[in-house]
Amino acid sequence: MRLFLDTADINEIKKAKAWGVLSGVTTNPSIIARQKKDFFSLATEICETVYPMPVSLEAVDREPEAMADQARKLSEISRNVVVKLPANPAGMEALTLIRGESVKTNLTLVFSPTQALLATMAGADFISPFIGRLEDRGYDGLGMVRELMEALDRHESKTEVIAASIRDPHQIVEIAKAGVHIATVPFVILEKMLLNTMTDMDLDKFLKDWEEVPGREYMFREEIRKAAGA
Repeated sequence: MRLFLDTADINEIKKAKAWGVLSGVTTNPSIIARQKKDFFSLATEICETVYPMPVSLEAVDREPEAMADQARKLSEISRNVVVKLPANPAGMEALTLIRGESVKTNLTLVFSPTQALLATMAGADFISPFIGRLEDRGYDGLGMVRELMEALDRHESKTEVIAASIRDPHQIVEIAKAGVHIATVPFVILEKMLLNTMTDMDLDKFLKDWEEVPGREYMFREEIRKAAGA
């Protein structure tokens, strides 16, 4: 499974990239609005920061023709742009209008297996089921994704599933067990996946014990000299 970062914060993106775990970025209008920056400048910077990793940018209209036109314009920002379209009749029609063009698509706001199946039939490159928002409303989000993956695997679909709206690290483990291709997470969840107080406590003990090792202050200096051929 790959990890995307659900953010438009350049500093968060750079940090996740530095950890070596980043495979892409997803955004939505709400995430973009929080940055208070010019949209095209911000979108270009995100795309350049992670290129050639995919970056999802969302079309922001309700009419199919307008969404299709926006999708074409968004894809011109960078070759790694993936255009988000809603998993509703208008979004499906917009997807059909640009099918065959060099525009990659991500059908978003998926809340049922039937929406997902129709999106794959229409040729979406990615689909984004919203796990957390389903569970916030009392539905079994993880169960829905398991059911979806079973159906897609049986029919060898080429569409990749991006599990979205993740609320905690435990959901990531369950998503991975279900065989989901990608999870997109906020930076705070990514941090929680990595940080552990027991790791910090035991590292402190190791480093404290290291202070008792004779000659420790010369070890790395000597290694550097040897590597340099001195």
